[in-house]
Order: sequence, then structure tokens, then C-alpha cells
Amino acid sequence: MAAIEMKNIVKQYGDGFPAVNDVSIDVEDGEFMILVGPSGCGKSTLLRMIVGLEDITSGDMVIGGKRVNDLAPRDRNLAMVFQNYALYPHLTVYENIAFPLRLAGVSNEEVDRKVREASSTLELDEHLDRKPGNLSGGQRQRVAMGRAIVRDAQAFLFDEPLSNLDAKLRGQMRTEIARLQRRLGITTVYVTHDQTEAMTLGDRVAVLKRGVLQQLATPRELYTNPVNLFVAGFIGSPPMNFMPATVEGTQVKLPFGTFAIPQENASKAKGKGLLIAGIRPEHFEDASVMDSSKTQGATFRTKVDVVEWLGNEAYAYSPFEAAPEVQEQLNQLGRDLDSEVMHTQLVIALDSSSRVKEGDEAEIWVDTSQIHLFDPSTGENLTVDRSAAGTLPEDTSTQDVARQQDSIATPGEQEAATEA
Repeated sequence: MAAIEMKNIVKQYGDGFPAVNDVSIDVEDGEFMILVGPSGCGKSTLLRMIVGLEDITSGDMVIGGKRVNDLAPRDRNLAMVFQNYALYPHLTVYENIAFPLRLAGVSNEEVDRKVREASSTLELDEHLDRKPGNLSGGQRQRVAMGRAIVRDAQAFLFDEPLSNLDAKLRGQMRTEIARLQRRLGITTVYVTHDQTEAMTLGDRVAVLKRGVLQQLATPRELYTNPVNLFVAGFIGSPPMNFMPATVEGTQVKLPFGTFAIPQENASKAKGKGLLIAGIRPEHFEDASVMDSSKTQGATFRTKVDVVEWLGNEAYAYSPFEAAPEVQEQLNQLGRDLDSEVMHTQLVIALDSSSRVKEGDEAEIWVDTSQIHLFDPSTGENLTVDRSAAGTLPEDTSTQDVARQQDSIATPGEQEAATEA
């Protein structure tokens, strides 16, 4: 096992395009680190630079205290699990797992011991004599993981390993990967575009956008203290509600009402003019079924046009109007997140016992202490607790990050350059 240090890593292509732009991340020995972001954000490129499949334009890659920029992949002692499994179809499960050991000239006795230990850990004992073509997607991914385990590598690297599996199997494999990593205690770097995987697997999560590190923190810190609009919109499902807001004194005016907010938050927003407020769906509730313990907050009435009942929970949707400058910022955020135009609608998480129906004028409770305020021009979260927000790139402000991004191409251009 070994720590991985990425120091001011830059990957620049021949046309000068920076697919990874001055990223610094320290992965501790035994840590499970997630690299997450939408397509074209540079996460897979960064992973490939760790393993040595991509050259580093500038910066230092240090593994186990040793600078490895000029080392070939085979000399870095890292085990990588790919999205497409990369198994040999003509070999049995046993021989697929044993392949790196055979390549290293390990004795037959040691090969057999390591393969059987790995197959037992991954529950593959009954499949050792089968070929990959006779296995399910989840079983194939376990074989690929077994091949990584037997190598006694310094670190595991996962490149979107679950994206080819169906939703139910992804959930099962997430649990298996988490248990395996905890059992082995090996340093792991895991790339995904799925924020659910990021939140459930990682000790810490690095959120990337257009090659720039946005925030590095624990999943809980990312969720409760997003440093900017991008992180707030990317982390959470359903995503955070965004709407126009203005602050006067200690009151914030939103499309559905005016509410008191903490003095500290009001002071940070003073003189900023039109802002973007963010509130997560779960910080609302149907006032008629609200838990009596929720004494803080306020209520308002709103017209509900759609209700989705999912059994254990429900979501109500209520449209609102937004100023053009706010709508444009939300549209840009939608493009950054690889989604469609952001709809100006309030998404409200309801208890499953709620009887709110489509067309109702419902009374809704909101936890006003959970209102985030963002600067529309920079995306900076003005109300975030920065002491608990994790690490920003080089401890810069969000404005610095925004300026750094101005020189970066669009997500589509970056994706094309990364694939090239």
C-alpha cells in the first residue's frame, strides 16, 4: 500500500488545451478516494496519468514517496480495473485471475494459493473453470477485481467499473467493492460520473469540472457545505432547488415568500443585489404531516402541478418565475452538469403519508436555516462554512477558480480532446 500525491498536475494536448488544469490531490495510505464529475471533466485522464497511460505535461505524480512521472505503467505496481472488464475470452476465470502472476513468473503453488484466496473473497469458487462469456456482468467485474487483488499492488485504480451494469446490480457491486476495500485496506482511486457511487463509496470525494478541482471533502461535507453552484447542483438527488433571491436586512425574498435568515448569512449577502438561493428538496415538508420536532422554519402556500409518489416518499413540483440573468446562470449550470436546461420549479420532498395532490394549493414548511445563497456572477456560496468545506484547489477562493476556468474550453471540446 502507498499514498498517492498529485502535485499541480497539468495535462495539456498539442493544441494547448488543458484537460487537467493544475490539480493537487493527496490520497492517504489506505484511503478510498473518488474522482467525480460530468463527462469531459478530466477524471479519467487524471486516473490514466496515475497509472502511466497518459504523459504528464507538468506537475509531479508521487506514489509511495517516489516520483513516478517517467516510470512505465508496469513499473508502478498499480492494479487497474476497467469499465469493460478487459478479460481474456479464451481463458477460464482461474487463468484470467492468474494472468498477472504468470506474467511475473510466480510459482504454480503461489499462483494457486493467491487465485483461490481471491476467488473465495469474491465468491467465485464455483466459477473458476468457466469462461467469461458464460458469466453475468457482475461476475465478470468480480473476475477483473480478482485479477487486481492477486497482484499485491500498491493501489487499486477503478475507471467507472459499474457503468455497464444494470441499476440493481450496480447497487450490489457498490456494496461488494466497499467491503473489499475495507477488508484489504488498500489505497484506492475510483473514477465515476455517478454521484450516488461517489457519496456511498468514498472516504473523500474530489469534484472536477472542466479539468479544475472544485472541492475536495468528505461526502457529508460536500452535501452540507458545497462551495459553489456547480458542486451544489452536482451532489444530491434530486438536486438542490435554485431560485432568485434578494436579501434586505435579515430577510430573504424568494419566489414563494419572504423569510428570516441567520444574521451571519444576511451579513455575507449584504450589498450583493440579486442572488441565487439554494434549498434541498428534503428541507421542505407538507405542513399537515410535519414532525412536531421541527419547530424552526416557516410555512408558505404554493400551487402544486405534479406529484410523484414512490411508496416510501413523494415529490411535489411547483413552478416559479426567474429573472433572465438567473435563468441564464441556471441554464449554464445545466450545461455544465451535462443535463438539459434547468427548470424553474420547486421540488419538494414529501413524507409518504402526505395527501397533497396535483392542483392543490398546499401549505409547505421550509427549514430556513438550510437556505444557501450564491453569487450569480461567480457561483460562490456566500453562506458556506468554509472551515468545514474541505479543501479548495491551492486554498483559492471560488472567484479564483472561476477565473481559472475562463481559459478552459467547453465541456464538449474537452471531451473530444480527452477521447483523442
